Amino acid sequence: QVQLVESGGGLVQAGGSLRLSCAASGSFRSLNVMGWYRQAPGKQRELVAENIRGISTNYADSVKGRFTISRDNAKNTVDLQMNSLRSEDTAVYYCKVRAITTTLRLDEFWGQGTQVTVSS
Repeated sequence: QVQLVESGGGLVQAGGSLRLSCAASGSFRSLNVMGWYRQAPGKQRELVAENIRGISTNYADSVKGRFTISRDNAKNTVDLQMNSLRSEDTAVYYCKVRAITTTLRLDEFWGQGTQVTVSS
């Protein structure tokens, strides 16, 4: 099992910055994908950014050039640096990992979510 603990959400004015952090712990063989999703009120959860095995990254078009995902494989952490925040970035942000478990299953695990509110 993988436990995820997120931190760094909060209230910020439009144009400001926030940094989200997610730390993974527990028993697993490897963390293949580490990423961030978000869900705004009344909307579906969507991918924000993901880091695949520390080799490649994917970003939602809406955050390209403003958000940066970074990963520390030694610490099993993934961060999301969010700059030039807009009101439409307001959402609950979730950390998600796809891990190879100790039983060699590929499973997905979610964090509890952290609120990001951008005031205009």
